[in-house]
Amino acid sequence: MELVCASANPDKVAEITEIFAGTAVVLLPRPPHVADVVEDADTLVDNARLKAVTIADVSRRPAVADDTGLFVDALHGAPGVHTARYAGDDATYADNRAKLLAALDGAPEHERGATFRTIALVAWPDGREVFVEGVCAGRIALREQGTSGFGYDPVFIPLDGDGRTFAEMDDAEKHALSHRGRAFRALAAALAEQLPTS
Repeated sequence: MELVCASANPDKVAEITEIFAGTAVVLLPRPPHVADVVEDADTLVDNARLKAVTIADVSRRPAVADDTGLFVDALHGAPGVHTARYAGDDATYADNRAKLLAALDGAPEHERGATFRTIALVAWPDGREVFVEGVCAGRIALREQGTSGFGYDPVFIPLDGDGRTFAEMDDAEKHALSHRGRAFRALAAALAEQLPTS
C-alpha cells in the first residue's frame, strides 16, 4: 500500500520510514509545493486529520499523518497538543526542552511523570480514514541526557526501558518502545487487514 507522507518534518519522516520498513506500506514523499498545514485543532486526532486530508486532497492518493503530544502530570497535561510549539511558533527543539525543564525545576523524580501519545492517521481522497494511537509512559529527566533522536528525546525516560532517555538509545531500541513506533506498527497492521489476499 502506497501512502503519501503528510509530514513536513524530516526527522519524523525518517522515523516513520524506518518503522514501516519490512511492512506492506511504501511511503511516498510529500508534494513539495504544498504549504505547511496550520495545526490549530484542539486534539491530536484533529491535527493529524488536517494534515492527512490536505495532502490526500492535493495528491489524490491516500495520505498518512501523525500528531504527537507530550502530557506532563505536574503541568496538568501541558504541553499536550501544543508540544511542537511549546516555547513559541518558531521554537527549536532545544527551546522546547529548556522551557519544559524550567517548568519542572525543583520537581523531584516521582513528580515528573509524563506520557507521549501519537495519533497516526490515514485519509483517503474519498473521505475514508483510519487512525490508531501509540502511547509511551515515562518521566522527564532532571537534565538532558544523550545526543541521538530529536525533539524531547534527551529528556524523556520511558518506563518500559532501562533508565536511559530516548536520546541515549539507538534507533531500533527507541522504535521498539516509543509512542511513534507503537502507533505506526499498529497502523501498518490495521492497513494490512485491508489489503486483498491472493
